[in-house]
Amino acid sequence: MYTAIQHLHSYWAYLVLLIVVLATFNAIIKSAGKKPFVAHDFRISLFALIVMHLQLLIGLVLYFVSPYFSAFSEVGMGGVMKDETLRLYLVEHPTTMILAIVFITMGYSKHKKKLSSSKKFKTISIFYAIALILLLSRIPWQAWF
Repeated sequence: MYTAIQHLHSYWAYLVLLIVVLATFNAIIKSAGKKPFVAHDFRISLFALIVMHLQLLIGLVLYFVSPYFSAFSEVGMGGVMKDETLRLYLVEHPTTMILAIVFITMGYSKHKKKLSSSKKFKTISIFYAIALILLLSRIPWQAWF
């Protein structure tokens, strides 16, 4: 079961990364070009929000069925923090990804309250770009390649 969830989480991450990059650059480019905010732009930002939240759910299941999770009871938090791999998978990756999801959720929620297209795009650009930077900073690249 662990391996199946791990593969799902890993392959879904490619989709997440693609959609978040698309949503971020769509907002940046259209903001710079002073384009109107249309339904297509709304759908892209919404889809980024949805795939990120689904990834969170998959990641939470993976976190608790992972063999790394038993390390908490075996070595304690001090031991986890001393081990680079355990720290990445049990502390840094989950915390950073949750923060990225928070930024995407905030950006999506705040953009809906804006009335002008430029403010909508600016809000999405800022929050989604911060989320993208967080995503890229804590993806376990060695596990991907």
